[in-house]
Amino acid sequence: QVRLVESGGDLVQVGGSLRLSCAASGSIFGIDAMGWYRQAPGKQRELVATSTSGGSTNYADSVKGRFTISRDNAKNTVYLQMDSLELEDTAVYYCNADIYYSRFVRRNYWGQGTQVTVSS
Repeated sequence: QVRLVESGGDLVQVGGSLRLSCAASGSIFGIDAMGWYRQAPGKQRELVATSTSGGSTNYADSVKGRFTISRDNAKNTVYLQMDSLELEDTAVYYCNADIYYSRFVRRNYWGQGTQVTVSS
């Protein structure tokens, strides 16, 4: 069984920084894309940033220049460095990953979410 476990969510002031981590564990043959999504109260879940196994990254326009996604493939872990945080960044942040649990079988997984609250 594969699990994604996020950590690093916290309460931070406007302009502050946080670093989120997401570690994949379990029966993992390989990992393709990993990414972060977020969902604010009353809003739909939205993409924040993604990273492919080849190193390509993609960011939502709202976080470009402020957030950085990175991976440690040896640790099956993806990070999200969030700088210059704004009130609008307040949300539950979810980790997402496409994981091969055998050579040819891939499945998409979600973490349980971690709360990020930005206050003034």
